[in-house]
Formats: sequence, C-alpha cells, structure tokens
Amino acid sequence: MIKKYRKPYRIKKKKSIFRNRFFWLGILILIVFIGLFYFLVFSSFFQIKEIKISGNQKVLTEDLENTIQNQIVRNLFFFPTKSIFLVNLNKTKEAILGKFPQIIQISFKRKFPYTLEAKIEERKPVAVFDQGEKNFLLDKEGIIFEEVAEVGDYLKIKSSNQNQPLNLGDKVVEKELLLSILETGSKLRNDFKIPLEEFLVVSDERFNTKTLEGWEIYFNLKGDLSWQLTKLKADLEEEIPPERRKDLEYIELRFGNFAPYKYRESPTQSM
Repeated sequence: MIKKYRKPYRIKKKKSIFRNRFFWLGILILIVFIGLFYFLVFSSFFQIKEIKISGNQKVLTEDLENTIQNQIVRNLFFFPTKSIFLVNLNKTKEAILGKFPQIIQISFKRKFPYTLEAKIEERKPVAVFDQGEKNFLLDKEGIIFEEVAEVGDYLKIKSSNQNQPLNLGDKVVEKELLLSILETGSKLRNDFKIPLEEFLVVSDERFNTKTLEGWEIYFNLKGDLSWQLTKLKADLEEEIPPERRKDLEYIELRFGNFAPYKYRESPTQSM
C-alpha cells in the first residue's frame, strides 16, 4: 500500500510596509505635492505685491486698490494668503461693480509671478435724469451713476413718477426708450433748431418734449417717430408763423396723419 505524503504548510511572513517600494514612492509623491502646494500658495514668490489699475478717470485709484486688496486675501487652513493662483477674480469683479456705480466693466489679468492688472471702463453720460431736487448722470443703458449739481448741455429727462426713491446704479429708463428720446432730441436740436428744456416720460407709450420757449410736443412711442417729426416739420413750416411759436401751448403728434396744435390763451381772450 502506497502512503500519500502532504507537503508541510508554511506560513508566509508578511513583508514590512517599510520595505514596500510603492509605500516610499507614495511618501515621496506626497512630500513633493505638499512642497509644491506650499510654494504656490504660501511662498512670498507668488503673493500679490503689485496691483496696476488703468482706465479710471472719476473713481480714485486708491479706492479701487483698497477694495481689491480686501478681496484678494484668503484664509486657507487658518493662514492668510494672497496667492495669485487663488484670487477669485469673479468675486472681486462683483465687489467692484457693486461699490462703484460709475464703473460699467472691469477686467483682470494675472501677470506672474506677483502682479494683478485691472482695466476699468467707466460709464459715459448721455443725458441727465431729473428727480425733483436731484439730478443724476444717465448712461446709454438707462442707469444713473453720479449725482450732479448742474445739467450743463446734457438733455434732461424726467419721469412722471417723481416720488420713486432712487439709488446710484438703478436703471431708471429702458434702453430702447432712452435711444428714442436721444435720437428725437438730437433731431429737434440740430434739424429743427428747437431749444429744449426737458423730456418727460409719461408712460410706456408717451413722452412729452418741453421747449425753452414754453410749449410742448407730444410723441407716441408706439408710433413711427420719423413720421411724427415729419408732421411737426409741416406744422412749423406751413401752419405756425415763427413769430407765434412763443405763443404755442402744445403740438400733438400722437394720432393719425394730423398734428393739431394749440395756442395759449391770452389774458384778454380768457376774460
């Protein structure tokens, strides 16, 4: 009878983790990562030291620098850093636009290793918005951005709602409406030689023009403004003598093919 022999069972000894080359490779990669992280985030080499600002005229450079400085500091693991890699440019942009209504756009550019460039675009006034005792510069988007004491040569626009509280940065006139008013005002001044005092926005469908001679012109926003100006020209050239323009009360341009007008009543006529 043949006996079967079993191989003796041997317990394999586990290798120490310290002898595992992948362990030491992982440690090396971790050390390199931490070193690189520290170098990019906390080393002085990549800390923002210089802020260059261009394009601003009315907003003080110092005020802009202070606002940007407050935004670029971040706390990471309870340690402050101004790393050029970590600055949140979108958040900084929002802070600038929220604080300075005179600015319409700002763009940033990182200039490695430690410079942040900011290019400012300020709002340009196209008219003045009259709100009772206050006047505000108005840009092409219909946004008020600066209070002024004098109107100057700007076209003055006012709303029928004079009690509405306003803040700088508010949109007070729709862009399309503002464009219609500006184009109409330019033609009245340049083509018709009519001295203007102000435009009054009565509703979404109507605005009135008050002249420095004291009479008004009523426009329909929903109608063809070019045709309305054609009717106005016909009235002034064919119906109303130049010497009587000062006696006008209004010219109505809103309806149909007609442009009725009315003279102010003299004291003797009203008796």
